[in-house]
Amino acid sequence: MSSIEIISKNNQQNEKIINSLQAEFTAVQRELIARKKQQLLQENADLKNRIAQTLAELVRLETQNGKKQISVPGARSFCTQATDVPVAAPTPTPAKVEESKDAAKTAPKEKKPKKEKPAKAAAAQTSAPAAELPIDVGRLDLRVGKIVEVGRHPDADSLYLEKIDCGEAQPRTVVSGLVKFVPLEEMQNRSVVVLCNLKPAKMRGVTSEAMVMCASTPDKVEVLSPPEGSVPGDLVHCEGFTRNPDAQLNPKKKVFETCAPDLKTNDNLVACFKGAALHVPGKGNVVAQTLKNVNVK
Repeated sequence: MSSIEIISKNNQQNEKIINSLQAEFTAVQRELIARKKQQLLQENADLKNRIAQTLAELVRLETQNGKKQISVPGARSFCTQATDVPVAAPTPTPAKVEESKDAAKTAPKEKKPKKEKPAKAAAAQTSAPAAELPIDVGRLDLRVGKIVEVGRHPDADSLYLEKIDCGEAQPRTVVSGLVKFVPLEEMQNRSVVVLCNLKPAKMRGVTSEAMVMCASTPDKVEVLSPPEGSVPGDLVHCEGFTRNPDAQLNPKKKVFETCAPDLKTNDNLVACFKGAALHVPGKGNVVAQTLKNVNVK
């Protein structure tokens, strides 16, 4: 083989290597761009979620403090009722001041109104209580959580003791009676839907701060699954019902007990309230694994 043929063959091999390296570089570049895009989309979704949570908390606090929420056409949320802005009175001229003094001398003195007694004032205030919100799923603070730690309750064989990240500064302690229905390994590191505004209650000496939501029959219980891509702290909404949860449910008003009969899974395993799907906006529906048309509690 001549030297020219050898050089030509080497050039062809080098060209193949270069083309191969270019293809690999292009693939790696595309992969990095795709990962960065996915990361930015996730960060954007997290920011939207935080904004929604902050707005919901603001509306809840303002409503709790008696500020009326007014719907603004074309806006995505509410604004609080505007207060009257005081207008500065015009400065009187010297002539007006003299006229006012003369009028004050000749005008009859007005009787001062009698001060209302504290008891009557209190009665007047209590006679017009704030309007009670309707009892529906919007009063329930349902959120996505993740079980970060789970074990048996030290004093009860039928109870799990869990630490659940609900997107807050500290995980919540939750006691669940699921030992007979869900194996311990299936509880570990799983995403769940949590009712967060129940009044904390002691269960065998441990204070439970929330409740894990499940599809339930007398013989079988399945922990509800939030949609794929959900993160701790995501808010669960229900189509057709405004999310406006109580800061803490009053046990005497039995809000959850009133809603419970209408919380069920449907034919498609979707958890619903009165047939309307429970969902995380932009991510999907809350579902059971196999239990159709059963109560959710």
